[in-house]
Order: sequence, then C-alpha cells, then structure tokens
Amino acid sequence: MAEPVRHPEKAHRPDNPVRRKPPWIRVKAPVSAEYHETRKLMRRLALNTVCEEAACPNIGECWANKHATVMILGSVCTRACAFCNVATGNPDQLDPHEPDHVAEAVGALGLEHIVITSVDRDDLDDGGAGQFVRCIERIRETAPDTTIEVLTPDFLRKDGAIEAVVEARPDVYNHNLETVPRLYPTIRPGARYFHSLKLLARVKELDPAMFTKSGLMVGLGEDEGEVFQVMDDLRSADVDFLTIGQYLQPTVKHAPVDRFVTPDEFNDYAAMARGKGFLMVSASPLTRSSYFAGDDFARLRAAREARIVAAE
Repeated sequence: MAEPVRHPEKAHRPDNPVRRKPPWIRVKAPVSAEYHETRKLMRRLALNTVCEEAACPNIGECWANKHATVMILGSVCTRACAFCNVATGNPDQLDPHEPDHVAEAVGALGLEHIVITSVDRDDLDDGGAGQFVRCIERIRETAPDTTIEVLTPDFLRKDGAIEAVVEARPDVYNHNLETVPRLYPTIRPGARYFHSLKLLARVKELDPAMFTKSGLMVGLGEDEGEVFQVMDDLRSADVDFLTIGQYLQPTVKHAPVDRFVTPDEFNDYAAMARGKGFLMVSASPLTRSSYFAGDDFARLRAAREARIVAAE
C-alpha cells in the first residue's frame, strides 16, 4: 500500500498562520508514567487513537487517567475535511483482529466506558459499520459491564449501515455535526449537514431508548444565531447530549481560527443548550466529543435510575 499523504487535497491551499492560543487554552505537555503506559499499550495492540491522530489537546490528561478513544478502520481517511488532522490517502486494509485488540485494551485499562470512533471509509460497501458491530460484540463478550459509546462517520450512501450499528446496541450513538450548515462547503465538503442530522434522527426512530449525542466546534466563523439554530435542529432530531469546543488549527494547511471563543461565551452556550432541553451539555474551550464522556454518561445514568426508583 502506498504511504499515506497526510493532506494532499490541502497542499494547493495558501498557508494560514497558526494563531497563538490564549491563556485559557494552553495545556501542559504529557509527561506522566500513566500516559506512557497507555501509549505503550496502544502500540502493542496496534490500535490507532483519535487522541493522537487528531492531535487532541487533552491527551496528556486523558491518558494519565488511562482514558483513550480508539479509532478503528485504520489511520487513513477517504475525506479531507479542512479542520481535521487525520491523514488522507489510500485507506488501510481492515484488520480482522482489531475487535479483539479493542476488547483487550478495555480490559487492560479497566475501562468502565469506552468511546470507539473511526475514519471515514467511503471505499467500503458498508462504510465500516460491520467493524463497529464486531467491536461492540467483542466488548460485550469480554467486559459486559463496560458501557460503549460509538462516534461514527456519516455512512453517506451506505444503505443499512446505521441500522446495523444500532442493532448492536451501543449505549450512546454519537455523530458530530462539527459546524453550522453555512460552513459545510469549506470546512466539511465531503459531508452533508442534513444527512448527518437525519442520521441522528434515524437512530432515535430505530431505538427511542438509545442515547444520541452530537458535537460542534466554534471559532470557525459561525455566529451565535447559527449555533442556536443547530441546537434547535438537534433537538428536533431528539438528540440527548451536546458538546461544544473551540476549534484549534492543526497546521498551516488547515482552516484558520476565526476567533477564540471566551470561557464566558461557552458558559452562555451551555446555559442556552440546557434551556433547549439537552440532557447533558459540555461546553468549554477544551471540550471534545469524548472528553470525560464516561463520567458524564455515568452521572446521567445514575440520575435516570434514581428517577425510576422514585417513581416506583
């Protein structure tokens, strides 16, 4: 297989200088022993993580706590979104042992909650849905008490893919809208806003009890009204959880940061989202889809169980 080119479709674009981050976004370099142990485990099991591939700023904190978001279906994406640091090129062959390795990582890390995401695989007939299913099934066999959150691609033009993943019964089905519809042509050109919205609505149609989740980046040039409209669209699709975080430009070939949204503005977004009826909201400069996802889910599940007991 040819060596992947990280950003071939962006090579022709002019450089966008990477802006200096404000004090509220700077994080410490990862140095803990636990961080290095987690990294060694991922290399031993030949697992990719979105923490590394997407250059997540929270990797030091999360890996120190032995929390890692596994990225299946290889490390090379068939799309080239303007915000994403994952390599673009000829996709990897599917690893038939990947579900076993993911399950082994769950046991080795002692995870109570795991987030499984992936690259886009437009080259596969099912978009990679079958590999999600196999990972879910293997974890259920080896760690039945671990809750599972999937963060899937949009499965555009992949009939039956959403249905297959829902039938495998993850605890949370996450699919990120990423940005407001006006910015899709430049920021997420291979995707379709209303298709992604319909995906989330379809999950609820198939299983009304399944928690659904989506995430947004801000600081790309959107305005407040557009963010509020996306919230309304998500609630119309009965989405339960919402994450909102600051977009950070990975390299000079990526979309520039339009502005750094202040912590107070994130607090305002969180308050508005709660007012619109989301069951769980995480909004801060460093919020990412899987940041403390397990803690958030555990709190929500405990609250739901308490309400059921009280009603009885």
